[in-house]
Amino acid sequence: MAAVPGSKAPFSLDTYHVSEELGFILPEPLEELPSYYKPWMDIALRVPELVLSHELRSCIHKMPLLSSQLLQRHRELRLAHLALSVMSMGYVWQEGENGTVQVLPRNLAVPFWEVSQRLGLPPILTHADAVLANWRKRDPDGPFDMQNLELLLSLPGGESTRGFFMVTLLVELAAVPSLRNIPIVINGVRSGDVEAVAKGLEEISESLQDMKDTLKLMQAHVEPSVFYGIMRIYLSGWKDNPCMPKGLVYEGVQTEPMEYSGGSAAQSSLLHCYDELLGVQHETESGAFLFRMRNYMLPAHKQLIQDISRERPLRSFVQQQDNERLSQAFQLCVSKLLALRNYHITVVSRFVTVPAARARQLRDTGEASEMVSKAPTALEERGTGGSGIMSFLKTVRDETRDAYLPGSSKPS
Repeated sequence: MAAVPGSKAPFSLDTYHVSEELGFILPEPLEELPSYYKPWMDIALRVPELVLSHELRSCIHKMPLLSSQLLQRHRELRLAHLALSVMSMGYVWQEGENGTVQVLPRNLAVPFWEVSQRLGLPPILTHADAVLANWRKRDPDGPFDMQNLELLLSLPGGESTRGFFMVTLLVELAAVPSLRNIPIVINGVRSGDVEAVAKGLEEISESLQDMKDTLKLMQAHVEPSVFYGIMRIYLSGWKDNPCMPKGLVYEGVQTEPMEYSGGSAAQSSLLHCYDELLGVQHETESGAFLFRMRNYMLPAHKQLIQDISRERPLRSFVQQQDNERLSQAFQLCVSKLLALRNYHITVVSRFVTVPAARARQLRDTGEASEMVSKAPTALEERGTGGSGIMSFLKTVRDETRDAYLPGSSKPS
């Protein structure tokens, strides 16, 4: 269909730093920084072992204060942010929830702040770091799968840590076909092309099913007791966390403590895009948390979500067309998003709720192992992002169900 004079350009992913092949994933992340930054990488590569030996904090205290100005390219900044993030999480949580610190030392805090400002990310480990920019292929010519993927930098937890981040990465990869179809749907709505919109929604539904199927790999690659007892605290932040009620002082940046949320699935841009496209409406509390999580995304990805929200509402377009295929395609999309969120609740139950109940039981009977004893009690009912985890996830799931079209059949 020819463009109408004066109409805006077709909606495209080109300006949002979204890859045709990898979606929000950073293509070909760097594995090394310029040699000047060797003191950072030497420590960042050894964070798990240095935490285990209780030496990480002393190593960071001896680290030189380096200028961030030699970092020029985007991939350099992303690797630097990842390295500084991993060191910071290890530094804060080295001694568990009862041995936290109030100050991040200047030689870590100042460059971390500077790199964060340049990227538009907060100075804490985010989904954009730990998942999107933290991978390499063991065989560069091999497949993008669990066997051929490796973390660039890790946190305590061994193979379960690798499994957790790599499965999450593969869920992002499974979403790529849906991202490619979002412009097709939006441009179809703009031009009134019912067939294009229906086909785009059907493709998005398939991708959502693939994401759910990929998420099931967590069961095979992550041990619940390791996730709960070892890994989880290193994903925790210093906002809405009883362990650090005042937040963290970034020495040399400002004297007042700052509060930042820990890593959360809500920091992935994917579900935000689907919510805006399908018109999922979130209530005050859940909506406020999700909206705040957009500040933990790269600015271009946050902009994409905002721009999708400004388009003509897809849901009302579907209702106005009275087209059976289009209505069914929309309903199927909502159904698959609902199923994905339901399965996420199952995953959280397996990796957080059940281990938390078991840990409480063992502590009450005095049978707690060292791993259980070190598990953060402050996070038993909360997500690493600071939300009341189960109530939040169930609310968001129910809000997704409300996006179904009224009075029409729902796919089984």
